[in-house]
Amino acid sequence: MSEWLAVIENWLMDYGVLGLIIVSFTDSSFSPIIPEVLLIPMGIASPDKVWLYAFYTTVASILGALLGWYIGKKLGRPILLRFIKEDKIDKVEYYFERYGAMAILIAAFTPVPYKVFTIFSGISKVKIRTLVFWSILGRGGRFFLEAAIIAALGVRAKPFIEENFAYLTLGIGGIAVIAFIIYRLILTRKKTAESK
Repeated sequence: MSEWLAVIENWLMDYGVLGLIIVSFTDSSFSPIIPEVLLIPMGIASPDKVWLYAFYTTVASILGALLGWYIGKKLGRPILLRFIKEDKIDKVEYYFERYGAMAILIAAFTPVPYKVFTIFSGISKVKIRTLVFWSILGRGGRFFLEAAIIAALGVRAKPFIEENFAYLTLGIGGIAVIAFIIYRLILTRKKTAESK
């Protein structure tokens, strides 16, 4: 399987920006290939274009998220069960129950498979504008952070991202969750005070 993925990645690399857009779009809805396999080498090869590449990646990823949402809405939970173990789906469901639509942000920014969350957002009937809002924050944050690392480190960006990016994104994702919880607590207290 990994050999096939490598062949597909190399083939898409030959198409440059179009390949990057295809990978970014399909990653958000059904593909196992993540945008970084093209975004990082392309950004290192053309650092003057890395911000534009991050923009293309973000836009294509959000459009792919809409396809994932549509797949989930039309085909439901059985489509996820064909590709993902039920315990992982249960975990996604837990995140949606606990954090609401902000679970999309967590998945968009961290190494968690984003497509599972976009499909589940369709199953859960999350509003499209909500999906787009959290996707812009999460996917944009992730890809532009990678672009910033590439712009700062050049050829050293690839090993740095491979070694540290998961920790970096999980840390930022954790901060976002804490901020969201604090926001919800403040909102709840405010509503409670107004109802008295």
